[in-house]
Amino acid sequence: METQTIRKIFTRDFILCFLAQFTFTFVFFNLIPTLPIYLSRLGSTEVEIGVLIGISAASSLVLRPFVGRALLKIPEKTFMIAGLLLVAFTSAAYLLAPPFWPFLIVRIFQGIGFALFSTASFTLIANISSKAHLGQSLGYFTLSFTLSGALAPPLGMFLINHFSFPILFLACSGLSLCSLLIIHPLGRRQVAPLQDSFTEDGLLFSRGALPPSILGFFPFFIWGALTAFFPLYAIHHGVTNPGFFFSTTAVVLILSRSLGGKILDLHNREKVILPCLMAYIISMVILAFSKTMPMFILVAVIYGIGPAFLTPALLAYALDRGGATGPTMGTFHAITDLGISLGPVIM
Repeated sequence: METQTIRKIFTRDFILCFLAQFTFTFVFFNLIPTLPIYLSRLGSTEVEIGVLIGISAASSLVLRPFVGRALLKIPEKTFMIAGLLLVAFTSAAYLLAPPFWPFLIVRIFQGIGFALFSTASFTLIANISSKAHLGQSLGYFTLSFTLSGALAPPLGMFLINHFSFPILFLACSGLSLCSLLIIHPLGRRQVAPLQDSFTEDGLLFSRGALPPSILGFFPFFIWGALTAFFPLYAIHHGVTNPGFFFSTTAVVLILSRSLGGKILDLHNREKVILPCLMAYIISMVILAFSKTMPMFILVAVIYGIGPAFLTPALLAYALDRGGATGPTMGTFHAITDLGISLGPVIM
């Protein structure tokens, strides 16, 4: 039975989309610990760094509802290609864009690229997955983020410590183009005819998906603040490679989902969500008193338990309530992007 379930989940298109998302997300995680350092070395203030890091998610959240609505009529692959090309271009454009305003413009367009690709990729996975195994499918798919999160941050730090920031930015551009090659054989899924119940209100947002999306705002707010300021905080306390914090979090995510992926479909969504929120709270309390690498690793272990099940559980819960997949994904990612963008600015 388990083998049959795995075969139903890991189809050809699922694997291609997973590999493309992994390569694409590698760009995002390469930049997480490195961009704040880059901007700091160029003389940006903490406020400017917060704005420049957060603006990417802000531009992404504005576009996602429109992308979600458009996915009711346009195949996902079209948006994935557009997103990859945009991120490849903007990654290279960092070489020519000093802070503040030129860099801000590049970050805005890169956020648009992230919105195009990731909204379409999640929509594709939700559409090709069996409803009976939706939570498990989303859990496995989000491992693409986790794996890249484990490998990319320390690699990004290695590139800037042993080479230079231009090498980092060119590598990010190259990774985006590699992802483009991966999705080339991906089939263009036929868009199903719209049902009246999906379009009767004509809204960009899916009203049914709002409660789980709003709940997801808060942990993503924490994530946004961590990505912007933890690298600087860790370096201030003598840590040479803050990327290991994110890598530890990713390893915990991988182990948790690998060992407990079926939990997402066997138990009520609420029973999964509440313990995960407690992991966020406990880890942030400990982080407030942490100043050494062993303590940072402890925080990463506890923190990693939270998103291991919370993110796919909230996604599945949103899809359970939201109806049409495109608008539901657009709604969920727009609101969680709002959390990511406000985290660095407010904190």
